[in-house]
Amino acid sequence: MRQYYFSFLKTLERLESNIAFYPTLISLGGVTFAFFMIYLESIGISRYLVEAAPILVVNNTETARSLLTTFIGGLISIMVFSFSLVMILLNQASANFSPRVLPGLISNKRHQVILGIYNGTLLYSIFTLVSIAPHGDKYQMPGFSVLLGIIFMTMSLGAFIYFIHSISQQIQVGTIMDKIFKKSQARLLKLVESEKHLETDFEDTANWNEIMASQTGYMQDVSLNVLGTLAEEHQLKIEIVPIKGAYVLKGIPILKYKGDVDDELKEKLLDAVMFSKSELIEDNYVLAFKQITEIALKAMSPGINDPGTCINAIDYLTELFALRMTKKNKSFYFSEDDEALIYVRTVSFEQLLYNVMAALRTYCKHDIIVVQKLFTMLQYLLQNREVLRENYKESIISEIRNLKIDALANHENEADIKVINNIIKHLEDLNPSDYKFDSNT
Repeated sequence: MRQYYFSFLKTLERLESNIAFYPTLISLGGVTFAFFMIYLESIGISRYLVEAAPILVVNNTETARSLLTTFIGGLISIMVFSFSLVMILLNQASANFSPRVLPGLISNKRHQVILGIYNGTLLYSIFTLVSIAPHGDKYQMPGFSVLLGIIFMTMSLGAFIYFIHSISQQIQVGTIMDKIFKKSQARLLKLVESEKHLETDFEDTANWNEIMASQTGYMQDVSLNVLGTLAEEHQLKIEIVPIKGAYVLKGIPILKYKGDVDDELKEKLLDAVMFSKSELIEDNYVLAFKQITEIALKAMSPGINDPGTCINAIDYLTELFALRMTKKNKSFYFSEDDEALIYVRTVSFEQLLYNVMAALRTYCKHDIIVVQKLFTMLQYLLQNREVLRENYKESIISEIRNLKIDALANHENEADIKVINNIIKHLEDLNPSDYKFDSNT
């Protein structure tokens, strides 16, 4: 039962990232409310309000028809304009920043709710207009429903004004990077808080039995609670072979286990692994490093040529790397008795830093200002109090050497070379160890 509960939560999260999720729900709410009001009109709510509070009722058929017809035409125009703005936003974000930022923009709940308000009000107005039907030689006049239509239209206009303001903010690269940073920061903090700081030597898994992937896709998430429960119940030890976010091909090992497992239990273990065709930062913080790096690289391309954005991206990467240094390179799921039951493979700090720096060195080494910023980032990480954890210091020093080689090889101006050498000398003076940043040390 617990397994199906976590599976339901993950399915709900995937639905929420769809641009049509909230508009569909709110539209259904608008239709349902319209039928509810038609029922109230049939039992005479408008006739009662005409006697008790006539100001709340639109009691003229032509006025009601004109208002609702105007609302319907206006809302269709607003919806077309709003959806066009969303498509322009997604197109510009893909062209100027990175296609991988699109899932985060599409999953913006505020925009989804606003589009839902438009559609819900439109459907409510249509059904209310249809309910103005002839009754003998007179019309059945849903006066109170028309008044509510006016209120909903006013709300839609307010939502439209907010939408214009929000969409103008969302297209700014600073807003996009800040949103990516906050999501990944929240995810990293959650992982760091959940870690048990226990020294653990997990068994060698080379000869363990393997469970092959039954489908192809990105390994979006793994329900460790479900796997842990199954491991305790059946006295198993488990290793999750791919790194979260990796693209898994059908038929390759996805789990390793030690213990007795039948076919039914294999299916339960596989069901704890969630696959997806999209990637979300909420499930995998490594994507934030990838996306911010891609924004920096796009900013340094000749077509855009925006070093300022690249420098801002490096600032965000600096904070994320400093936070990543508080996390261990190896992750385990522990039982209540602090026994390591599951070994979770993660991207090591060394590999993460190399991947980011390799890309930035390749495309930014010709710009002395950006090179200085990269040295500043590495200097900050080198002086961080977490630098000794998991041999992180050696990784940072290695990247300083690599950056020095590339920077000197791509600058011939004596002033630029002097700046680079002065930075290296300053780093050597700050470094309390015997490390030197020469390529042959």
